[in-house]
Amino acid sequence: MKTEIQKMSDEMKEHLLGNIVPFWRNLRDDDNGGWYGYMSYGLEVDKNAVKGCILNSRITWFFANVALCIREGLISEDDCTAHGYTAEDVRKEAKHGYQFLKNNCLDKENGGIYWSLYADGTPEDTTKHTYNQAFCIYALSSYYEMFGDEEALDIAFRLFSLIEEKCTDSVGYLEAFTVDFKPESNEKLSENGVMAAKTMNTLLHVFEAYTQLYKVSKDKKVEEKLKWILDTFAEKLYNAEKHRQDVFFDENYNSIIDLHSYGHDIETAWLIDRGTEILGDREYEKKLSVITKDLTAQIYKTAFNGHSLANECERGVVNTHRIWWVQAEAVIGFFNGWQKDNSKNEYLDAAMSQWEFIKEFVVDKRNGSEWFWEVDEEGKPHPDRPIVEPWKCPYHNGRMCMEIMIRAKIYKDT
Repeated sequence: MKTEIQKMSDEMKEHLLGNIVPFWRNLRDDDNGGWYGYMSYGLEVDKNAVKGCILNSRITWFFANVALCIREGLISEDDCTAHGYTAEDVRKEAKHGYQFLKNNCLDKENGGIYWSLYADGTPEDTTKHTYNQAFCIYALSSYYEMFGDEEALDIAFRLFSLIEEKCTDSVGYLEAFTVDFKPESNEKLSENGVMAAKTMNTLLHVFEAYTQLYKVSKDKKVEEKLKWILDTFAEKLYNAEKHRQDVFFDENYNSIIDLHSYGHDIETAWLIDRGTEILGDREYEKKLSVITKDLTAQIYKTAFNGHSLANECERGVVNTHRIWWVQAEAVIGFFNGWQKDNSKNEYLDAAMSQWEFIKEFVVDKRNGSEWFWEVDEEGKPHPDRPIVEPWKCPYHNGRMCMEIMIRAKIYKDT
């Protein structure tokens, strides 16, 4: 078993360094900052496409964490040079992203992060979305962990204060705002024919961002908000009867659609486990562990077919498409489920089977590409989906590689 885990980890390290890192390095825009925002299915880069601020936060997060893996010894200098770049090149990518976030994505007049920029780095869509603010906190906190840059941590805390002061009501986190933080409708994170006042997705990624901010700061205010979010997940988002989270809500966190998002549930399971571990509160760990085990078990039972994970189930109808990020999160989620309970060998088998499916069908083997956005149940790609756009980034697949590398080290050293 240790040999199989190490093999998967080694393969992911090779994929990370030989495919994902070079692909995104090649998309860096040295003239206007950030990274080019669009590559078609035909591998044509549109250098004039808008640059999503979420995309640039995620890429900055990605390179900061690759740099952290180098610093922690999971990746060596020789590993990098074998693929034509150096450890310093990786650090430069993270710094390149940080400068773009600070100088272009950040609204210096009204505060907060824009939704998107034109190719030249000027504001294109000035919507302020809570989800977007959270991802910038996630990136800045990881950047601070890597480089110790106090300015980055200061910006992260300014965004934290902004979310808590301007993006909440008495019930929880609101979603979309105008440039000067007047509430507006939430088209950007509403789907499936509903308009959601609050979403599971935003709450999850605020939690993810605050977890990283707490990890590097141990700030008491952040700790309090993490506990509040965990209580909200347990009491309002988790549907114990259906063994899932609900997804879209009205103002009071009442569910407004019968929807089971398989990818979000398996992602939530391991992110909450990670968050409670970093929080270090045994009572919250005990309270939430029951839920994360239930989410993992239900996803394994209802969404996993032996090699890959379906997308979602809306009103009883399953969408069987295989989405890139759902497959990546399933690998981590199932591996995490096995780590919590080593008797659940089926979860470890599922993680490994997922990886085999990804290698065979989701990784785009064409020269100059990365992962397909979407394939069908048999692994056939959908040519109407681009390779890069504001939501398609190295955050999910890069994180999968690094999480497995980190977790596999435990078994290598024992």
